[in-house]
Amino acid sequence: MTKPHFKKLLGALVATSVQFGTLGFAFADTTLLNVSYDPTRELYKAYDEAFAAHWKAETGETVTIQQSHGGSGAQARAVIDGLDADVVTLALEGDINAIVSKAKKINPDWRKKFENNSAPYTSTIIFLVRKGNPKGIHDWNDLIKDGVQVITPNPKTSGGARWNYLAAWAYANANDGGDEAKTKEFIAKLYSQVPVLDTGARGSTVTFAQKG
Repeated sequence: MTKPHFKKLLGALVATSVQFGTLGFAFADTTLLNVSYDPTRELYKAYDEAFAAHWKAETGETVTIQQSHGGSGAQARAVIDGLDADVVTLALEGDINAIVSKAKKINPDWRKKFENNSAPYTSTIIFLVRKGNPKGIHDWNDLIKDGVQVITPNPKTSGGARWNYLAAWAYANANDGGDEAKTKEFIAKLYSQVPVLDTGARGSTVTFAQKG
């Protein structure tokens, strides 16, 4: 099978494939590049190894999957600017759509290619606190208390950070009865508690763990 066919099969299991080339004869050894967002290194390391073993058992062919990680928006920009991705597994639909519209490397109907609109998994927002939870943080309102610092990535570069932003917005919007002015006030207060906006979730985790 050709490298493009590998991309379609791998894409069926992760997110979406970047389209290059045409069908031809099989390569004995194939290397693919999965361009993904920041916190997925360990996930895809294990997944890629399992996929490669499965593919070897099914076809006798060897496939090596390399990984590139960073903030989802920054990764999308890298692909648009020429990073030769075979598969993209990004945090936001908008980042994939940017590749569709600006680089023409993904079919516009990519959502229809696989089940669940080509979204293979979901995630949720959790709060990681210091040992013993000395600030008594249990819900979103606790994050805007005086003396609390919040570590979260930059929504301009990180897909996960945008989900954080939207989760905070949804909480405030529900809590304040849909009052947009109060919701904006909550968001402004929350981000005033953020001392540094790292470009991705990995950087924010390091900041919290090592510099806090």
